Amino acid sequence: MDLSCTPEEEEFRARLREWLGTVLPTLPAAPPPGDWPGRRAYDLGWQRMLYDAGYAHVHWDASPTLRLIFLEETEQAGAPYVGANFVGLLHAGPTIAAEGTAGQRARWLPPILRGEQVWCQGFSEPDAGSDLASLRTRARRDGDAYVVTGSKIWTSHAEVADWCELLVRTDPAAPRHRGLTWLALPMDAEGVTVRPLRTLAGSAEFAEVFLDEVRVPAANRVGEENDGWRVTLVTLSFERGTAFVGEVVACRRVLTGLARAARDNGRWDDPALRRRLGRLDAEFRALWRLVQWNVSAAEANGGVPGPGGSVFKLRYSHARQDLYDAAAEVLGPDGLDLDRPWVLDRLSSLAYTIAAGTSQIQRTIVAERILGLPRGR
Repeated sequence: MDLSCTPEEEEFRARLREWLGTVLPTLPAAPPPGDWPGRRAYDLGWQRMLYDAGYAHVHWDASPTLRLIFLEETEQAGAPYVGANFVGLLHAGPTIAAEGTAGQRARWLPPILRGEQVWCQGFSEPDAGSDLASLRTRARRDGDAYVVTGSKIWTSHAEVADWCELLVRTDPAAPRHRGLTWLALPMDAEGVTVRPLRTLAGSAEFAEVFLDEVRVPAANRVGEENDGWRVTLVTLSFERGTAFVGEVVACRRVLTGLARAARDNGRWDDPALRRRLGRLDAEFRALWRLVQWNVSAAEANGGVPGPGGSVFKLRYSHARQDLYDAAAEVLGPDGLDLDRPWVLDRLSSLAYTIAAGTSQIQRTIVAERILGLPRGR
């Protein structure tokens, strides 16, 4: 498989790099981590700058290779992350682009790209996390709308979201994977209650969402009724296959910083630590090659990542935790100081083996869909 870039792709890289070098010094300071309304405004402002410069389209209307170049260059340059709208840009938007009608694409995609709307993800429930297909949130058809009742948990950025990609059960009598439907829920609808959840790191980017007889227009259904599991697998393929790409570059940059810090504080003299950082360097280089392979495979598959994303997600989750454990070793006692670099990142890294599907779920996907092993009973 050819992992090299074409001359046109390298020209895109050079042009993007030049633009980033010009515009990044003009950005205002980012708001503090816990200020999500401020973060929403900051992140959407950055998205608008990308839109006006002609780069917003790369999330859906460009090849996977151009998307990879965009994520690599923006991360290396220290550009703002997608932040509060990562669900819209990296999960819901690509799903609507792949599965939505022409009218739905025209309705929802431009506002996301212009930095006008934030989306959140309403999949997990208190009793349906890893076993997502066992969800209980019900939606009954009533004329031209669905009436939704239930609750969701770990709903990313629900407190600042305009829309929610919502998975509901529309046919309780059907086998559990076949009675689900993917809806776009307006977060200002009557009957929606949002209760923020505070994480171990002290931030509140997750929330519980309670739905009490919420009416959602049937026109907001993406895909057919009771075909939501298939549509959700498309969402999850983007979440696991491409949404973490920029973070690999970020981890490689952190690793360089760790080596520099270890030299400054004398811990570089420890050969065990040097071996640990060297192994992590090799691991993240390999993960980057895996990203390139997955992107090339997606390009041959109409732009939708395949199950190889689960291989990446599984290994990346653990590598990230290993990286920030190494950061704690480099920092020593300073690793308990929440104001020090990398400490909050270490706390957030603990969630990566759960977020976007637990490591156990990823192993099952790899076993069944890649290795062809029989399903467990």
